[in-house]
Amino acid sequence: MRGDRDEQLWALTPLTPESFVPEDHPIRALRRLADAALAKLSPTFRSMYAPLGRPSVAPERLLKAMLLMAFYSIRSERQLCERLRYDLLFKYFLGLQIAEEVFDHSTFSKNRQRLLNHDVSRRFFLAVREEAEQRQLLSAEHFTVDGTLLDAWASMKSMRRRDEDGGGRSEGGGRNQSVDFRGQRRRNETHVSRTDPEARLAKKARGEGARLAYAGHVLMENRNGLVVDIELTQATGRAEREAALRMLDRLKRRRRRITLGADKGYDSREFVQELRRRQVTPHVAQNESGRRSAVDGRTTSWGSYQRSQKVRKRVEEIFGWVKTVAGGSKLRFIGLARNRLWAEVTAAAYNLVRVVRLEAAPQAA
Repeated sequence: MRGDRDEQLWALTPLTPESFVPEDHPIRALRRLADAALAKLSPTFRSMYAPLGRPSVAPERLLKAMLLMAFYSIRSERQLCERLRYDLLFKYFLGLQIAEEVFDHSTFSKNRQRLLNHDVSRRFFLAVREEAEQRQLLSAEHFTVDGTLLDAWASMKSMRRRDEDGGGRSEGGGRNQSVDFRGQRRRNETHVSRTDPEARLAKKARGEGARLAYAGHVLMENRNGLVVDIELTQATGRAEREAALRMLDRLKRRRRRITLGADKGYDSREFVQELRRRQVTPHVAQNESGRRSAVDGRTTSWGSYQRSQKVRKRVEEIFGWVKTVAGGSKLRFIGLARNRLWAEVTAAAYNLVRVVRLEAAPQAA
């Protein structure tokens, strides 16, 4: 017998989004871990809003929505809000009911400045890190630092001379005009992007073209490859070493000596001396191409140095995840502060995924 479509609308139903999520789905563990971290931020959230007035969208939901964008490679807040209307997995993670109204994408823009004013993204990242520390997943002795370039949301056409409104010869009309910069040398000292004035021309290696970018920096612990600290700065020649020292100064340390692995870009005499002054053993790769390395046999003769050189390469997995899965190969926002907020939430998302996988590994074994 052929069945007929039943298009009757149910007025009442006991079903919730949780009913459709399998018990062994990793999103359940991610939600429990994220909720535990957000619970620690409740006093901060309480101080962000007035006691009277129209209720706003809960900041916990906004942060968890940002996590979903990183988990599932959602390219924009508009796309996320559209998917929230029909994706029960997303509704479950945010604690929404099936028929509950979804907030508009403009909610992110209206609340982003409030999150910045109260440093919520930084507090959330630290709360997630604390959850990993309570599970004894962090190393207290061995760390790795590295940096990468993240392309800014600005075109090379937006580069103009600082003392002029124009710059270059425009051809054609419309919004996307052709600009001829032949014969002009564009430098950060003389030119600035009209789209994102805080972005800087930079390149990671010789032979490649310069591009408008920011510099992302990560401090990783070597036991499980978790992010201990993260920085987003303007892309300058000294940005990597200066950010590394700032992250080390913020690190909660015991009295014992620690080690710091890094690539050849950190092999400078000034940086190595600053590490030793902070009681940090510089496990920095030696750069001996036409020069003398600042790291000598006092460090390289130990077996721990060789192990650090192997483990430090795992930091590239963090950058790979941030650029591919979390969509960081091209930044979504304009300005250093907004992109730093995104970077800190994304680092928290990476740690959440990593902790869930580490806890699931012994069960699978």
